[in-house]
Amino acid sequence: MAQPPLPLLLALALGLAAAAKSPYQQVLQHSRLRGRQHGPNVCAVQKLIGTNRKYFTNCKQWYQRKICGKSTVISYECCPGYEKVPGEKGCPAALPLSNIYETLGVVGSATTQLYSDRSNLRPEIEGPGSFTIFAPSNEAWASLPAETLDSLVSNVNIELLNALRYHMVNKRVLTDDLKHGTTLNSMYQDLPIQIHHYPNGIVTVNCARLLKADHHATNGVVHVIDKVIATTTNSIQHIIETEESLETLRAAVAASDLNSLLESEGQYTLLAPTNEAFEKIPRETLNRILGDPEALRDLLNHHILKSAMCAEAIIAGLTMETLEGTTLDVGCSGEELTLNGKPIIANKDVLATNGVVHFVNELLIPDSAKTLFELAQESEVSKSMDFFRQAGLSSHLTGSEQVTLLAPVNDVFKDGLPVVDSNMKNLLLNHIVRDQLSSKYLYHGQKLQTLGDKELRVFVYRNNLCIENACIAAHDKRGRFGTLFSMDKMLTPPSGSVMDVLKADHRFSTLVAAIQSAGLTENLNRPGTFTVFAPTNEAFRAMPQGELNKLMGNAKELANILKFHVADEILVSGAVSALVRLKSMQGDKLEVSTKNNVIHVNKEPVAESDIMATNGVIYAVNSVLQPQASRPQERGDEPADPALEIFKQASALSKVSQRNPRLAPVYSRLLARMKENSGGF
Repeated sequence: MAQPPLPLLLALALGLAAAAKSPYQQVLQHSRLRGRQHGPNVCAVQKLIGTNRKYFTNCKQWYQRKICGKSTVISYECCPGYEKVPGEKGCPAALPLSNIYETLGVVGSATTQLYSDRSNLRPEIEGPGSFTIFAPSNEAWASLPAETLDSLVSNVNIELLNALRYHMVNKRVLTDDLKHGTTLNSMYQDLPIQIHHYPNGIVTVNCARLLKADHHATNGVVHVIDKVIATTTNSIQHIIETEESLETLRAAVAASDLNSLLESEGQYTLLAPTNEAFEKIPRETLNRILGDPEALRDLLNHHILKSAMCAEAIIAGLTMETLEGTTLDVGCSGEELTLNGKPIIANKDVLATNGVVHFVNELLIPDSAKTLFELAQESEVSKSMDFFRQAGLSSHLTGSEQVTLLAPVNDVFKDGLPVVDSNMKNLLLNHIVRDQLSSKYLYHGQKLQTLGDKELRVFVYRNNLCIENACIAAHDKRGRFGTLFSMDKMLTPPSGSVMDVLKADHRFSTLVAAIQSAGLTENLNRPGTFTVFAPTNEAFRAMPQGELNKLMGNAKELANILKFHVADEILVSGAVSALVRLKSMQGDKLEVSTKNNVIHVNKEPVAESDIMATNGVIYAVNSVLQPQASRPQERGDEPADPALEIFKQASALSKVSQRNPRLAPVYSRLLARMKENSGGF
């Protein structure tokens, strides 16, 4: 069996090695690549302007030149474990390999080295063994509150020693071994240290960020971190129970039976709303949620993230999933954390044994705990809410009735809200569907019952989902009892068959007579799915006189032309985003398109779209469409008897044709023929 070529094996090996690298190592490698032009072992580092915060750079940050939305500058430093040599480019020399105590002084943690000496830890970290120390930087010690630092240095043999030993692990642990969500037993009473290794390359230890990692020593490894870490013995639930500013949250958690979850093992992030956050909510809304166990549980689960997220790990916006199943946009702006773009986190990184707590000063109410009225506030359908309120329909939007609201977007009412009368109120009732729906479960041909006792049809198209003539303009919002569909226009529920609608509109009197004469009435009255491009009286008047006479005098040709105006499927205007071809009942194709927001059929503009009928949809057109294969036939000068029938029926439906100067002579001759042929009229 032939062996693979050596270059291929090397490429595979290198690929597997790259795939095995931890996120931290991948970011470090990228920083090396960006710094290699400055010499060996040089890393590109992004420094946040105005601060001492530095980050190894990933590809996205490199091009954006931002951390937490703030500008950065690029500097070039020796990569961890290397140092400069006078007169040589880059950082060609590895740092001298020494014990942990000596290494602390080399890597920027001289204060930790000093305190190790004072606390009598020095002999241990100078001697034999295999240790890992997460060493606070000099700046980390300097940023400790004065009283905390005083309590440590005033009792160096106990407090300071114990604090330092809590920063140590009794084995060698490199960044590749620091797995996300794991714990390490410290050298102080085996108390756990929480490790989080995030996809963006940030590694935290009890929410302190690793600044310089993997500094090897003869007796272990040193990682420099940006904070002095403290022991953690309380669960998230215990923090809630003991923190005065979380009194309202404490009661809500007890009422929703979430205590056991927040006491259990795991790694969660609780965005803990303070008493102040609850007080900002209208009392009526708060009482409604607190009195509804399901809404309350959704509210609280919306504040719990599925994984522990330390503040230091957030250097750009990301989406986090909550226990409720929804997502929150977690980001940062300078030193502040943001939720959904708002800087509402008052206190961050309160560490617990089962995660981390951030205190928030605004309540995050999920859609699933909102009424329809609350869903629509400050949204693209806010004007619709005013409309429904004016019509006296607020009770359907705020109560526990399970409904779906088909709310037109604000652009529909750019010229103002229509006057509310009894007819308009009935129309608005037909925008409220019985039952709480989800658009992803709607299917083509589905029938929906409204509070106005109308039946609405669902149409599923390639690029749109429509209910009658209106199409869904945005993702639906599902509330506690109701769902909100944002619609691109007001609905016009159907009120009769195609023939009923045509007969009721005086613009189509000639067409109605033609349909009846051609024997197509029954077709357009029966249940079906028709799209009718209906020529108006104006369309017939626009035809040349001779051509009109010939068409009306040939029943077969007339039926053929009329069938060309009808397709056996429903196409509403919202489904026409590109060219759509429909097969007519005559057999030829109809080409429907849109140009400058006007629907065209066979390049002819449509005068009115989406006139809905129970068995189809009608478009008014001001021209009679001609099949491409249609050819006029030679006939006599006078209309044949079928034309007499057409105009007899037309006269019964409308007097418009009698008054028209072009049709009047034809009409007079037809009446004379009717009298001569007294049979049948």
